[in-house]
Amino acid sequence: MNRLGLVAVVVRDYDEAIAFYTRALGFDLREDTPMADGKRWVVVAPPGTGPNEAAVLLARAVDDEQRSRVGDQTGGRVGLFLYTDDFAREHARMLAAGVIFEEPPRREKYGVVAVFRDLYGNRWDLIERTGPMLR
Repeated sequence: MNRLGLVAVVVRDYDEAIAFYTRALGFDLREDTPMADGKRWVVVAPPGTGPNEAAVLLARAVDDEQRSRVGDQTGGRVGLFLYTDDFAREHARMLAAGVIFEEPPRREKYGVVAVFRDLYGNRWDLIERTGPMLR
């Protein structure tokens, strides 16, 4: 093993999730392949992400247990981290696209960060790294 491939985010509906991730977050739709039983293999990733870099698999909930997890996959903690090389630009673009930030940007030892929620309530960090995360 030498890299992380995909991270699944459980969603309510493929098309509304694709719209949010591509329009509000600015991700590219990498793949949308129909599968059996109405399922689809839907992969999105930030622009410029290489084909062998980690991306997000949008996985539609198919039963009550999975539907109960939509928007709360990490028990309320930030569970997804989106890096940028220009925090101010991305923060402004995302705000204009309707992304809801829980807080104003703040400076930490590792960079500038602000928590936002996706359309289902999953918490993300938008981060511009300016220093090491761990020492």
